[in-house]
Amino acid sequence: MAEAEVGDDVYSDDPTTNRFEAEAAEAIGFEAAVFVPSGIMANQLAIMAQTRPGEEVICDPLAHVRNIERGSSSALSGVGYRPVDSDAGRILPEHIDDVMEFAGKFFPRVRLACWENTHNLSGGRAVPADVMADGFAAARRHGLSIHVDGARIWNAALALEVPASQLVDGADTVSYCLSKGLAAPVGSVVVGSQDMISEIRYLRGRLGGGMRQVGILAAAASIALRDRERLLEDHRLATTLATMLAERAPGLVDLATVETNLVNCDAHALPRSFAEIDADLRAAGIKVNAPFKRRFRLVTHRDVDLDDVRRLTDIVAA
Repeated sequence: MAEAEVGDDVYSDDPTTNRFEAEAAEAIGFEAAVFVPSGIMANQLAIMAQTRPGEEVICDPLAHVRNIERGSSSALSGVGYRPVDSDAGRILPEHIDDVMEFAGKFFPRVRLACWENTHNLSGGRAVPADVMADGFAAARRHGLSIHVDGARIWNAALALEVPASQLVDGADTVSYCLSKGLAAPVGSVVVGSQDMISEIRYLRGRLGGGMRQVGILAAAASIALRDRERLLEDHRLATTLATMLAERAPGLVDLATVETNLVNCDAHALPRSFAEIDADLRAAGIKVNAPFKRRFRLVTHRDVDLDDVRRLTDIVAA
């Protein structure tokens, strides 16, 4: 970062950022990319570029874009969501067909379908390539644009043992995160065609997303992307964590759902109250978010090791 050659990215004149954006697009099989400060901005720019006010976006009921982005889509783009009855992000052709039967007639028009891979609120589960492809084909039959919230798409690709490009083949836009598991300090990208990214770059300026000498961040993002296969270490550690928790507190973790680096825990299965365990964890330097719908989430990443896992599981089981 200290050695990064910088310019002015608002003028597309930061050489480090330009190189990184080319790498980011090529890595996942697209023509172009734009670097943005956050995953929420990445998703919302893609939605803004592909919808009109008053329309709806098809998504999973627990999709990040619908639940955890502070109402951005309605505030910024004037669009709502049409959630379908899917499980863990697996939007099927029949889900899309059902929505589109009345869309633009009695119900609002739908212009965009959005997938999320891995699926955050189901515990980082990966949506298989054939499920993605079948859903994309259904969306295209109905003339819909396609966005993939791929914040953790590299986790999904490694877990499924397929190229990330295969999981998003046919999408118009894909966002993915360089922080989270990849562990860069800041940043996400949106990838798409040259024309699409040109429009998104313009909209990024509207939201104040131009970051001037941002090559200091793009340099770190480039290293994070280069080292993406290291995510497998996080997956293995998450499996170890889940196994140790399941042994010490039966029912706390469903091992069948631990596919990547996220471990969902059922707070009702804790051997003590969450408040008691939370106090002990914090005293040991471990912060845990309060449960959401009975569940709290543990995440492995490059700054967590087996000693940390043992420290946490000892406290839970004490």
